Amino acid sequence: MSETRDELIEIISKDEIDNKIKALADQINRDYSGQELILIGILKGAFIFLADLARALNMPVKIDFVRLSSYGSGTDSSGRITFSKDIELDIGGKHVLVVEDIVDTGYTLKYLKDVLALKGPLSVKVCCLIDKRERRKVEVDVDYVGFDVPRGFLVGYGLDYNEQYRNLPGIFHLNPSYEPKAYTPSDR
Repeated sequence: MSETRDELIEIISKDEIDNKIKALADQINRDYSGQELILIGILKGAFIFLADLARALNMPVKIDFVRLSSYGSGTDSSGRITFSKDIELDIGGKHVLVVEDIVDTGYTLKYLKDVLALKGPLSVKVCCLIDKRERRKVEVDVDYVGFDVPRGFLVGYGLDYNEQYRNLPGIFHLNPSYEPKAYTPSDR
């Protein structure tokens, strides 16, 4: 019996991601100059992006995380939000920047923004690495966008399929029609 593999096609390299994060951080530094900012990452996908973005900022930041999902183990959003970890920091009277790996249907982000607004922040803005606007089901504003990617199921740089591929250094289109197999750098 022969071994099958997922098809991975790199669409955004690590160098492109690094350059985009620097540009996003420069804009955020200008927009929040002289102010404290609370970064809220959405687990698990945004943890790598948030870490790199936070290190590129030159202002005081506090970091917290939420964990919510609308995907489960599939490739399509269910539209039902599962909220399993809330923030621990007090965001009342503070500027908040939600850091997300990918904005797709908008369900998760709209829900989170509504929940955060109830906690009395001065502002809540959104920074995402990847925006897939054509798949929006609900209207949600994204203030800082790394890349617009119109199609394809994406993995790498924190994005996963069934908890796999988060560790890839770039962003890849995935064809998950085969049994998943561990990635090695020589596979690229």
